[in-house]
Amino acid sequence: MARDPAARSRFEVYFLYSGFKAVRAYRTANWFFRHNMKFIARMISQHARFKTGIEIHPGATIGKGLFIDHGMGVVIGETAEIGDNCTIYQGVTLGGTGKDQGKRHPTLGNNVLVGSGAKVLGPFKVGDNARIAAGAVVLTEVPENATAVGVPAKVVRVNGEKVDCSSTSLDQIHYRDPVSEQLEDLECQVRDLKSAFEVFENGAGI
Repeated sequence: MARDPAARSRFEVYFLYSGFKAVRAYRTANWFFRHNMKFIARMISQHARFKTGIEIHPGATIGKGLFIDHGMGVVIGETAEIGDNCTIYQGVTLGGTGKDQGKRHPTLGNNVLVGSGAKVLGPFKVGDNARIAAGAVVLTEVPENATAVGVPAKVVRVNGEKVDCSSTSLDQIHYRDPVSEQLEDLECQVRDLKSAFEVFENGAGI
């Protein structure tokens, strides 16, 4: 209710919100998983996936207050760990790279926000209060109180100090994309090379 301005009542959230239903099903499935009834656990999680479009492995570890907004396409892997009061938007993957054994999926600290379409891949930690922008692909650790954007993700803000443009705590848009910055740098280099070549061409009388 606190984090979704579209929510009109607890009744509506309980009966109609796919994110709430998926987390509720996960809690049940996780109980069966921890009591070594893994077939039942997977059956519950797969039924929830069919009903909500959100796939949470029953072996994942999730703290209190997880809010999944919209949720379609969210995937949370078996060894993923999520702290308290995190927010995850649609299309997010907390997955593995296929190269790791044992702990294969990321760990999110408390109060982490993961924007729509972001992919967090690998057995590393995303620190408390971190923000991952929409569409980012995170392959390495993100510090506490940091904001990561881009493909691959780059930290643009740490401990309130702005490395780039300003944002609000739930803003997923107003960040400079590091890929765009690199493309702009390449364009500048191409222009410089073109100018140098023109000077050489004119000087050599070609």
